[in-house]
Parts: sequence; structure tokens; C-alpha cells
Amino acid sequence: MVSISQPKVPMIDMNDLKPGSDSWVLRCQEVTHALEEYGCFMAIYQGVSKELNKEVFDSIKTLYKLPAETKIKNTSDTPLFGYLGPTHTRPLFESMGIENVTSLDHVQHFANLMWPSGSHHFSENINSYANLVSELENAVKQMVFQSYGVEKYYESYDKSSMTYLLRVNKYKPAKTNESNIATTAIHTDRSFVSILSQNHVNGLEVLTRDDKWVTVEFLPSSFIVMAADGFMAWSNGRLRSAPHRVMMNGQEDRYSIGLFTFKKGVIEIPKEFVDEEHPSRFKSFNHLEYVDHMSKSPVYIDERAIKLFCGT
Repeated sequence: MVSISQPKVPMIDMNDLKPGSDSWVLRCQEVTHALEEYGCFMAIYQGVSKELNKEVFDSIKTLYKLPAETKIKNTSDTPLFGYLGPTHTRPLFESMGIENVTSLDHVQHFANLMWPSGSHHFSENINSYANLVSELENAVKQMVFQSYGVEKYYESYDKSSMTYLLRVNKYKPAKTNESNIATTAIHTDRSFVSILSQNHVNGLEVLTRDDKWVTVEFLPSSFIVMAADGFMAWSNGRLRSAPHRVMMNGQEDRYSIGLFTFKKGVIEIPKEFVDEEHPSRFKSFNHLEYVDHMSKSPVYIDERAIKLFCGT
């Protein structure tokens, strides 16, 4: 009997890369191709030490032991950026958001809401983690811009031009004998780039172009990098906003961390991306206005949302 291999998300080593080097140029091609075909790839990235990673996930477990009346203090003026508690449609899922997480002051503000005397240890670890992962996010963007020959626009999308939201998520196992319980609906992310990590419990699945679900298996020092709605629109549809979901199977809690980036102000579609073979598919748009609009009118939670908002 011939075994049929299951599709896997591409894996790319993102360590020790210097812009302009042969390995950098090769990675530019690999990263861009993966984001075009899959909308994502597994990045092997040792910028976050094993020690820091463990401390951050231990801190998240401590955070979720806080009472509900404390967690609901995590509010935001931006819809869906604060605490999301269990609902009848997602009873196994909780999520908390830390805005402007690359700023230590903002992380300390969050910690002060959660603990009466704050938590310097929590704040330092979360802020360090976010800044290290943001370096990976910036490298990915720079590679894509260079691969497409539009690196002159990169400065408008560098770290100073983005706002960073860190979401820490908890997924409870189902209290039934059923397996493969969906804890999140199939969706794409509203961000520009999303970078996710998890504890040892798998559950994330990505939908391929031929409608096959791929279970993402995280290795040590690995992160999944996803192109989201903002990046797809910026590329005039060249990149794919990866549809994904979380399926719980087992008896352990799953914890994950997502760094989501959003462009401050307007996302402009480069004129180089529009020609006879590639007609204009998206109009320029304010990224955070898109997030706000779609949270109030959630007609779709996949890539159709961005097409509805700013499609031509």
C-alpha cells in the first residue's frame, strides 16, 4: 500500500541572516514564495532564548489564574484588542491583549491593572519577548519588500510605523469524549503580519489552497509567521492571508502567544504591483479603521472581509 504524504507548512531557518548576503537573498525568495503559496511558514528563530520562552509561558499560566473581575479590566478603545472571555460560541477560549507591547511603559500599565503592586518580572519578560519577536517580523517584511523590488517603501512599514499587539490565549480541552473540537472558527487575521508560538499542546491548523487542513507542529525555537489581511491587500493579492483555526484534541490546556502588527495610518498599494496582468484589486485604506469597521460589522471573518472593505 502506497502511503500518501500529508502537506506541511514550509520551514525556514531565520537565524544569522545579514541583509545582502547570499543566504539573505535565498531566504527572501523562500519567505516570499511561502507567503504566496501558503500564507505562512514555520520560522526557526533562536532570537528568543529557551529560558525566556519558558518564563513567558509560565507567566501566562499565572495570569489566567486571576479572577474574572480582574481580567475584564483588560479593556481597549480598539475593538477586540482587550479581554475576550468565553462565550456560547467559543466556550473553551479566553484571550487577553497587551497593546503597544514593544513599549515597557505600556506593558507595566497592563501589569498594574492585573496586580495591585504590578509585576516587574512579568513586564520585563513580556516586553523583551515582544521586541525580540518583532525583529523577526521586521526581517520578514524587509525580505518580502526586497523580493518584490519595492524596498524603497520599507521605511514606511518599519518598526516605528507599526503598532504591536500581543495576545495571550488559553484554550481548554473539551469535557467530553469527543476529539478535534473547534475552539475558533475558520478565519484570517486583520493584522499586517501575525507571529504565533505555543506551549507543547498542538491545535493550530492552516487551510491550503487546495482546501486541505495542515496541522502545525511546532519545533523548539519555532514560530509560525502568517501574512494577514493587511499584507495581502498591500501586495495587491500576491500574498495569501492564511485561513486558520484551532482544533483541541486531548486533555491539556493549550496556551499560545500571538504578536499582531498593524500599520499606523494608511496602507498604500505600491504602483509597481498594478499592471495589465495584475489589475488593481485593493484601494489604499486606513488599517486601524478596517479593524474597527469589521469588528462592528462582522459579515465575514476571513479574507472576504478585506475585499468587502477596500476591494476595487
